[in-house]
Amino acid sequence: MIRRVRSNFLRMTDLNVFRRLGTLTALCLALACKGKGEADAGGATRADAAGEPITVFAAGSLARPMRAALDSFAARTGATYSLESAGSLELARRLTDLGKSADVMALADEDVFPRLLMPSHVHWYARFARNRLVLAHGANAKGVADAERGEWRSVLQSPDVETGRADPDLDPAGYRTLMLFQLAERYYREPGLAARLEASAPRRNVRPKSAELVALLQSNEMDYAWMYESSARGARLPFIALPPEIDLGDERLASAYQAAHVRVLGAKVGDTTEVRGVPIRYGLTIPIASPHAARAAEFVRFLLSPDGQRVLRSEFLDVLDAPTVVGDQRPAFLDSLAAGGAGSHATPADSGKH
Repeated sequence: MIRRVRSNFLRMTDLNVFRRLGTLTALCLALACKGKGEADAGGATRADAAGEPITVFAAGSLARPMRAALDSFAARTGATYSLESAGSLELARRLTDLGKSADVMALADEDVFPRLLMPSHVHWYARFARNRLVLAHGANAKGVADAERGEWRSVLQSPDVETGRADPDLDPAGYRTLMLFQLAERYYREPGLAARLEASAPRRNVRPKSAELVALLQSNEMDYAWMYESSARGARLPFIALPPEIDLGDERLASAYQAAHVRVLGAKVGDTTEVRGVPIRYGLTIPIASPHAARAAEFVRFLLSPDGQRVLRSEFLDVLDAPTVVGDQRPAFLDSLAAGGAGSHATPADSGKH
């Protein structure tokens, strides 16, 4: 049965609040950054005499690897950059609702592009990395020994255990966590498990993006949190790996993952859209309205090159050896890099179990 994350009333209210706050934030950022080249909330800016910075929107789980890649690119070329990180759905709505512009967008769910941004804001996207969900925990988390022995389901349902997750209306990690709960119910054959796991991570423990849960584990304010493996490794957090049948990380189980589905906010106020389970695939693009498209293309070329891939992998991102490109009017150099030829929805040959 399709689960609604919230009531339609709450969805409309939350989105309206988000839009008002987003607009105010955008105005404040414009004033704060005008002469200083400083960071906005959730971002970092590097600007100097080399010219206007390229603006990169990156999913929260991509903030660390993308910053490392941008620093490397800047050192090589003298380019400057502005990095904004947030949940992938929130970043998409910065284009669709707030009218903001970006030179490069790198999202934690490639399906956000066709679902929310194509064809008005994006012509193409390239799948370039993958991930899986894990159950990360703090150093003093309760019940770790039992959880590591496979009893994590009962540990999380203990009344004294605090578990966090991302907002499914803002961050793909949020709706993927709900999908994991559904898949776990089927895999372990425990009726009602999905609802119990969702209740074990109540609304007070939900954050706009999964990356924000890292600090809560490090400070022992929460015991456990659902996040991507790359985020846990990057933050040096211990984590419990889960069966591939439920962690959304195995391309060979793509058809099985489709049994899970949730509804999240759609492209317009009051709309919702169904999202089905698929392997976790990251995508990037250069938006149609990119103010610095030529420099953006240079960065994407670097990012997908062996040197760029090494930087991303040093930050624990599972980068594909070759991207898969979907859509039209893409930079010509992408076709020479793409797996199996130009623009295809086919799974790259090197995709598989993490």
